[in-house]
Amino acid sequence: MDVLTATLSHSDNSLFRSDVVEGLSRLQKTIPCRWLYDERGSDLFEEITRLEDYYPTRSETAILRACQPELRQFAGPGSMLIEYGAGAGVKTELVLKALAEPRGYVPIDVAREYLLQTARRMESRFPSLWVRPIERDFMSAFEMPTGMPVGRRVGFFPGSTIGNLDILEAEAFLSQMLRHVGLDGAAIVGVDLVKPVERLLRAYDDSEGVTAQFNLNLLARINGELGGDFHLDRFRHVARWNDAERAVEMHLLSLTHQWVSIGRRRFQFREGETIHTESSRKYDHESFGALAERAGWCVSQAWEDDGRLFCVFALSPRAGGGQR
Repeated sequence: MDVLTATLSHSDNSLFRSDVVEGLSRLQKTIPCRWLYDERGSDLFEEITRLEDYYPTRSETAILRACQPELRQFAGPGSMLIEYGAGAGVKTELVLKALAEPRGYVPIDVAREYLLQTARRMESRFPSLWVRPIERDFMSAFEMPTGMPVGRRVGFFPGSTIGNLDILEAEAFLSQMLRHVGLDGAAIVGVDLVKPVERLLRAYDDSEGVTAQFNLNLLARINGELGGDFHLDRFRHVARWNDAERAVEMHLLSLTHQWVSIGRRRFQFREGETIHTESSRKYDHESFGALAERAGWCVSQAWEDDGRLFCVFALSPRAGGGQR
C-alpha cells in the first residue's frame, strides 16, 4: 500500500522538540494536543471512547446509524470520502456503508500505525474502494493525492475534533477542507454541543482515570523520544471549564516546585503551575453555523442524538462564498 508521507510527519522529532521547547518556555506552558497521539496515546484514546463518562463517541455513532438514508442522499452516488484525523476509523465504516457506491477513501492522520490499520481494514471491508492514506497533520497545508477517482469529494471530520481548534484555526481548517473538496463538494462534521459543565468535566476526567493516563502519557513520550526527565508522579491530570472560550481544558498540574530537563534545556515549574495540553470547545447551532459560513460553507442539514448532546452537521459550499 502506498502511503503519502508529508514532511511534517508524526515521526518528525525535530518538530516535536521545537513545539515542546517553545511551549514550555511560555508564561502559560502549553504543548499542542496533536502530540498526545503516539501509538500508546491513540490506544488510550480509543479506550476513552468506550467509557460510560465519555458520551461524544457513543452519541455520534448513534446519529450516524440513524441518519444513513439522509447521508446517502446528501453525499450523492460515487463519492470520494476524505477523513481528517482518521484514527481507528470506526465511524468511517458507518459512513461508507451509508454512501451509494463510494469510489474512494483518503484517511489523513499523524499516527502512522493507526493510519495503516484503518486503510487496510477499509480495503478489506470495501474491496472495490480506492484507498490512499496520507500521513499528515491535517492542520498543515497539503494537497490531495494525484490519481483520485472522479467523484464528489466529501470531507469527513468526526469526533468533535473541531473543538480542539481555536476559532481562527477552525476557520482555516474548514477553508482548507473546502479547497480540498471544491465547490461541488460537501462535508460532514461532528460537533459537541454546549451542556451542563458537570457533564462535560466528567467526560474529560473520567472516574476510571483513563483520561489521566492519556494526558500523562505525553510526559512519558517526551522522556522516551526527547530525553526528558519528567517524573510522572509529580504531575496530575486536571480538567477545567473555561467559560469565556466555552471550552473544557486539559492540564497537567505540577504537584511541587521542580526543575525538568529536556536535553540541555531546563524548565522550572512552580507548585500548582500547569501545562495546557488540550482545549475542547463546545458549540450550539448558531455559533457553528456562523463559523462554517465565515469559511465559505452553509449548513444543509443537522442531526442530533436523542439526548441532544451531540450534532452532526452536513455542510455545502456557500453560494458565492468562494474559496480562500
